[in-house]
Amino acid sequence: MKAFKIKEGVYWVGAIDWNLREFHGYATEMGTTYNAYLIIDEKVTLIDNVKPGFAEEMLARVSSVIDPGKIEVIISNHGEPDHSGALKMISELAPKAKIYSSAPNGVKALLAMYGELPVVSVKTGDEISIGKRALRFTQAPMVHWPDNIVTYCPEDKILYSNDIFGQHYATSRFFDGENDLAVVLAEAKKYYANIVLPYSKQAKRAFEAVKDLDIEMIATSHGVIWKDHIKEIFALYDYLVNSRKRDKAVVVFDSMWGSTALMARTIAEAFRERGIDVRLYQLGETPDSEIITDIADAKYLAVGSPTFNNTILPKVAGFLNYMQGLAPVNIDYIAFGSYGWGGQSAGLIAAQLDGLSFRPLIAPVRIYYVPKTEDLENLKSDIFTALDKKAAGG
Repeated sequence: MKAFKIKEGVYWVGAIDWNLREFHGYATEMGTTYNAYLIIDEKVTLIDNVKPGFAEEMLARVSSVIDPGKIEVIISNHGEPDHSGALKMISELAPKAKIYSSAPNGVKALLAMYGELPVVSVKTGDEISIGKRALRFTQAPMVHWPDNIVTYCPEDKILYSNDIFGQHYATSRFFDGENDLAVVLAEAKKYYANIVLPYSKQAKRAFEAVKDLDIEMIATSHGVIWKDHIKEIFALYDYLVNSRKRDKAVVVFDSMWGSTALMARTIAEAFRERGIDVRLYQLGETPDSEIITDIADAKYLAVGSPTFNNTILPKVAGFLNYMQGLAPVNIDYIAFGSYGWGGQSAGLIAAQLDGLSFRPLIAPVRIYYVPKTEDLENLKSDIFTALDKKAAGG
């Protein structure tokens, strides 16, 4: 395993996880990377490390450049194990190394997970010299853990951003310009929607803190290193952290005997007829993480389930639970479902969406057994009326 030089004296020494397919419920069909960076200066420095199970790969890459025992500075931008899983091993191989992490949460996390370590706390504005280079720290709490920091090297004009601007995207071509930009940006949006979304206010503060730095390279902790397309990833983050919306409707549902599915298609068609972009998903056919990525910038969401044992179908319940944790904002919703008896499902869905501070576009829709043509026409008419009222400023 060899290191990859990204700039004179700076090397990528991370690991590629080609086979990762799930991360905390987030489907990762493209795999991922665990990026770590080695700086050769008067004080040899390692920025971040790798997930447990990949330590030997990282150490082999470090060893292709220098003896790991010569590392004197270790930066822990984030204590989550996919970025700190080799920390104990490195600390034992380089016993003189000091570990720098955020005050107080980074220090607390590392000590709790790995026991006694020579950890030094840093905060926003702190700077250390490693020789010809300085490293400046900016705290970015809750993007997406309380401990997150980013590290900037003004001499190299590199921002070591950790999870910010990252993507779960396995590649052997480490620079953005060597990959399909549309694919990488789509993966960056998916990463944001499924990891960072509930912390958009904090992400906005972090983005504002770094966007005006003199940056030639963004060395992320997952996916590509941004070099040729920094403007594009900044534009995407400006869009995401400000919770901007497209004229888009996402319809998600599960169905037992097709009645709720027919309602879902009718709702999708109503939005389409009003010129609104539509995405229609039957739960279980598409990963929830893909659906959330669409919902993140949608104006409208419709969620449907038939009544099942006085509640909603399990896939709908699981989806609502997943979405609740990610907390998208500023959405108008429709809750709908068919029933043979009981009929609680639409109301239960509405209650959960109300809990997210979504706004009802129309009242919850319940249809008895099989929708009749008149039922579906009335459903479309109600949606048209509500959309027309919104368009008129109502």
